[in-house]
Amino acid sequence: MDFFNIPKQDYSSELSAGKLLIAEPFLADPNFGRAVVLICEHNEEGTVGFIINKPTQLTLKDLLPDYTADDIVLKEGGPVQTDTLHVLHRLPELGGVEVAQGVYWGITNTELDKVIAEQQYNTQDLSLFIGYAGWSAGQLLDELKIGSWYVGNPTEKLVFDTDTTETWRAAVISLGKEYLPLLSLPSNPQLN
Repeated sequence: MDFFNIPKQDYSSELSAGKLLIAEPFLADPNFGRAVVLICEHNEEGTVGFIINKPTQLTLKDLLPDYTADDIVLKEGGPVQTDTLHVLHRLPELGGVEVAQGVYWGITNTELDKVIAEQQYNTQDLSLFIGYAGWSAGQLLDELKIGSWYVGNPTEKLVFDTDTTETWRAAVISLGKEYLPLLSLPSNPQLN
């Protein structure tokens, strides 16, 4: 979509693990309205990522009663396999794959148990997701071509420290001043 002469992006070289997908303002899919997705895997088979700005009403303790951590709010990672739990963190000593500078994907159950049992975490160091966002081969590129997403670069601060109500806004700002007009658009174009 070409709002206010927003520049077009060339996605053929930009789409990779460690990038952000920033939903265009009018994206009608209820799973992805004003979503910001961190891509953790992108290859010829498809793409996997997590919506970083969609908290649920659940805590880790609600999902796994054996844990005492009721201060870790779970996020809705996406509509795929919503019976699975995934972790993004910024604690390199816990391992995982570094998908962006200072942002790691994955943790063993043993490490998660240890960190939570010993309370060796700050709630902003861990993001736990129910489900994930996934696209089959070519599907995401098709969505990019019709303008459903903008591609940006994540920062550790954006992923872990930005309030989820401000994440989409901060992600749009990170794209540059030419994208700022997107911030004034309502989520429903009929309200404009």
